[in-house]
Order: sequence, then structure tokens, then C-alpha cells
Amino acid sequence: MFDLSIAHIVLVVLCAVFIGVSKTGIPTLNILVVAVMASIFPARESIGIVLPMLIIGDIVAVTYYRRSVDWKTLLSLLPWVLGGLLAGFVLLYFIVTSRPIEILLGVIILFMVSIQISRERWGINKLQAVPKTRWFVALMGTLAGFTTMIGNAAGPIMALFLLAISLSKKEFIGTGAWFYLAVNLIKVPMYAGLGLITWETLSFNAWLIPAILGGTALGIKVLPFIPQKIFNIVVLLLSLVGGMQLVIP
Repeated sequence: MFDLSIAHIVLVVLCAVFIGVSKTGIPTLNILVVAVMASIFPARESIGIVLPMLIIGDIVAVTYYRRSVDWKTLLSLLPWVLGGLLAGFVLLYFIVTSRPIEILLGVIILFMVSIQISRERWGINKLQAVPKTRWFVALMGTLAGFTTMIGNAAGPIMALFLLAISLSKKEFIGTGAWFYLAVNLIKVPMYAGLGLITWETLSFNAWLIPAILGGTALGIKVLPFIPQKIFNIVVLLLSLVGGMQLVIP
């Protein structure tokens, strides 16, 4: 199943490192991971390969930031996220070919890149003006559930939401960590039922664990010293290219 070239193996290992970094340092790196993994593997199958890798990073993040969490926010999102997960499950159930998923993932990635660019341009003060109403929670929760189900791609959506409700830095990371762990665990039986997680994919995931753990350590210890703005620009540019490659055959 995984007859990969040396170049692809290197990219997969880098994606594993980036997943670790995204869980403890820079959440938006997941945009790049989704784009690269969907270009190496069939887009539909790639989400089942990536999910266990994400859960490994989630466990480390929750352990490290376990005391910094806004439970009220998580509980308010839960029913809407579950609705989004269900909608994504139905879509994956009926779409069994990769090309429609590739196009949809590409469009979502490009949309999320535009969100990140807008966030950088508007600044946090502008985002704080976003109304903290039920419809906003419903919209963001549903969109987060849907995007994470069809492509493990809720990172920028959640980043925008958590910024908008003005959480502190530690609460931002901790709340996100608990959110992703809970949602990703819910997705496991759903992906298994769709045939996206198998013993073969889990065996493939197992040899990537050291790279993921290395990435989590990197996110905690090293990346805070790298200029955030420059790094974000590089990630967004690479994500833009990745999204366009998925949309344009």
C-alpha cells in the first residue's frame, strides 16, 4: 500500500515533525501537513493516515498544558462540532473517489489561508470585535467539526475562534489541545468504519512516532525563539501552493 519514493518518505517524516510542532507551538502548521499528505497519498486515504499521528501529538500537548483549559468554551462548542462531524462522515461515506475530496480539501485549505492572512492584516483587536453570540459559536463549531472530519483541517478555524473570544496564550493552547484530543478520538471509530484506519495504516504510523515526539519537543523548546511573523509567512505561502496543487489537476 505504501510504495513510497525516498523523497516522499522524507516529506512524510517532515510532516510528522510538523504535526508535533503544530500541537505544542504553531497550530497553523496543520494546513501544510494536510496539503502535503494529500499530495503524497490519495486524499481520502490520507486523512486516515494522519489522524493517529495527530492523536499522538494531542496526548503530549494535553499532558503539557493540562491545567490551562476553558471548559465552558469547549462545552459550548460540543453539540455544534458533533453536527459538523456527522455532516463530514456522511460526505465521506458517499464520496469514495479521491478527486472530489482533493478539490474540497484544496478549497478549504485556500479558504483557511485567506483566514490566516486576514487575521494577520486585521490584528487581534479587530478579531476581538467579533460578536460572542450563539450563532458565532454554532458557525465556528460546525465548521470546525466538518473540516476536521473530512481533512483533519480545523486548526485555523479554531485559532480564529479562540482568538475572537480573547483567551490568554496558555488557555488558547490548552483549550485547543483538549479540543483536538477529544474530537480526534471521536473520529477514530468513524474513520475505521469507513476503512480509512486499518492495521496497515497503524503500522505505518508506528514508525513515525519518534518524529512526532521530536516535533512536540521542538514546538515547546525551540520555536518560541524564531520570529513568528516570518515563520507564518513561509507556512502560508507553502500552504497556498499546496492548496492550489490539490484544486488544479
